[in-house]
Parts: sequence; structure tokens; C-alpha cells
Amino acid sequence: MLCRILWLGLAAVFAAAAQKYDGPRPPKPDVPYLKHADTLIPTEAVMAKEEKKKDDTTYVIDGANSTAKTPLASPIFLMQAGKVAPDKLALYKLEIKSGRREIFFPARKSPQAIRIVVTKLSSDGLWKIEVDESLEPGEYSLSPEGSAQVFCFQVF
Repeated sequence: MLCRILWLGLAAVFAAAAQKYDGPRPPKPDVPYLKHADTLIPTEAVMAKEEKKKDDTTYVIDGANSTAKTPLASPIFLMQAGKVAPDKLALYKLEIKSGRREIFFPARKSPQAIRIVVTKLSSDGLWKIEVDESLEPGEYSLSPEGSAQVFCFQVF
């Protein structure tokens, strides 16, 4: 009896692992896409400009609003990995100042990243990125560690 239960449990695990993702796929690698049902919306992929003052750094993105928008407070992203490692992304809230988006990194303490959950969906590099908490309306950025590359979006 115990062997049969173990066998059924093992079969269920293998069946779950064998399931393939059959939803929409990002058309371009290395860009997180907002998932809205069967529609994918590319995030705004830009390079942030670095401004230094003493030991503090501010990263600046032109424009007050992102072109990528979502009404979802807990968005889900799909990303086809290439050169950008999805598990090395961090999510930050951006401040709007003087018609541009900014994030401030003081010398002594980095801003707190918003928790995300990153899951590999397929062996060919498809990843799902989920925000672990509800986001307030505003501007946000996913950014790879140690890079000025940003993937911006707006929650409205």
C-alpha cells in the first residue's frame, strides 16, 4: 500500500514537471512583458542616466510616465532570457521629479527593492516574474543588478 502511494505521488510530480507552458510567448528576448490574459505588453526598455553627487547616485529616466501601463496591482511578467538573467532583476518604485522618473541610491544604503518571485517556465529560457505584493499606482522599474538598463512600467 505504501509503495502504491509513493508511486502515485512520484507519478504526479513527474506529470507536473512534464507540463509545458502553452500561453503567449515574448516576441523579443531580454525584455520583460506585462501579461494581460493572452496579451503581452512590452515594458519600456531604456538606459537610465547616472547622476552623481558626492557619493550618492541618482538614476534618471526621461519622461514622467512610462509607455507600458497596467491596471494590475500585482502584475505578472514573461521574459525570454538571453543576455539578461531574470533572476538578477530587482523591482523599484520611481519618483517623478521635474518631468522625469528618478531613483536615488544614497552612498550608505540602497533603496529597498520590492519583492518579486522569479520562476523558470521552460527549458528554452522562458521565465515568469511575479510581484509578491500589491503595488500602489505609480511608476516602477525592473533593473538587472549592476546595470543602468531599466524596464519601466506604470500601474494606474
